[in-house]
Amino acid sequence: MQKNIAVIRGDGIGPEIVAEAIGVLDAVAEKFGHDFRFAEVSMGGDAIDKFGEPLPDAELQKCKESDSVLLGAVGGPKWDGVEAHLRPEKGLLKLRQGLGVYSNNRPAKIWPQLKDASPLKPSITEKGIDYIIVRELIGGIYFGKHETVGDTAVDEMRYSEDEIERIGRIGFETARKRRGMLCSVEKSNVLDTSRLWKKVMCRLSAEYPDVTLSHMLVDNCAMQIVKDPSQFDVIVTENMFGDILSDEASQITGSIGMIPSSSLGDSPCGLYEPIHGSAPDIAGLDMANPIGTILSAAMMLRYSFDMEKEAEAIEKAVDAVLSEGWRTADIMPEDKTGCTQIGCREMGKRIREMIK
Repeated sequence: MQKNIAVIRGDGIGPEIVAEAIGVLDAVAEKFGHDFRFAEVSMGGDAIDKFGEPLPDAELQKCKESDSVLLGAVGGPKWDGVEAHLRPEKGLLKLRQGLGVYSNNRPAKIWPQLKDASPLKPSITEKGIDYIIVRELIGGIYFGKHETVGDTAVDEMRYSEDEIERIGRIGFETARKRRGMLCSVEKSNVLDTSRLWKKVMCRLSAEYPDVTLSHMLVDNCAMQIVKDPSQFDVIVTENMFGDILSDEASQITGSIGMIPSSSLGDSPCGLYEPIHGSAPDIAGLDMANPIGTILSAAMMLRYSFDMEKEAEAIEKAVDAVLSEGWRTADIMPEDKTGCTQIGCREMGKRIREMIK
């Protein structure tokens, strides 16, 4: 099967981790008889340097014409001085809007081999951490009106019933494929948008009798994620709350470098990326952890290309490499017992060899 993948290597460690993910996809293509073709796209600081803007329309068009998009990371201090509308992150917002990907799905899973890397005590991690945060991605306060007049600033949070319903359905459908539990997170004791959110989620619940719906205020959810993360299966929430909660979730699993994400809309074309940043302090040093990007490629195979066996092959290869004790610096235990530290390229190589 032939698939066209737009590749945004990005900034900082982006080119290093994307190179390893492409190598893994090549190994999958060889083993399963597929043809993955890659089109290079400039975005972020890389695009600012080349074109003077974070995502030119022509580069966005390449992404729209692809079957899916693989992204490394964008941004860094080199571009801190540019005007706000030209910052590298603006390219990411334009890409999300351009692709119409309104659902960002972030797994929070602790690999058994890395449970000692979690900051949570063993009595908590032993119960297991394995849930997904479904975050609304192109609405809410990030896309509302922003205005500063004199010494007063205003940021508008706006949601319509249609926007809530479409992300709510993603949450219910995701829970239906897992353990059948959906927790809707909002701030309905204060915010009108959250009261509307809760109303829509309750209405949708009648269409999904096989999914148990619960409700939780966002501040309580932030506490529960560190107190007892095993209680969660799928969390669905609005843009800003999801941004904060998913970053919190990334820390309890041991390393932000391990976590992939997918951003999906109404079409099969999705945006896949690790959740971490561009880490310019270690760029070019062969220290980055490529596993989050490699697992993002696995999510692409599963959710956009319907290649379940191929996705499982990548995940099993990652599991096997971790079981053998190979670690990048960010997941290396302090006592180093039974583990060997390797670099970004070597980690990618060992995962490819496991697939083959």
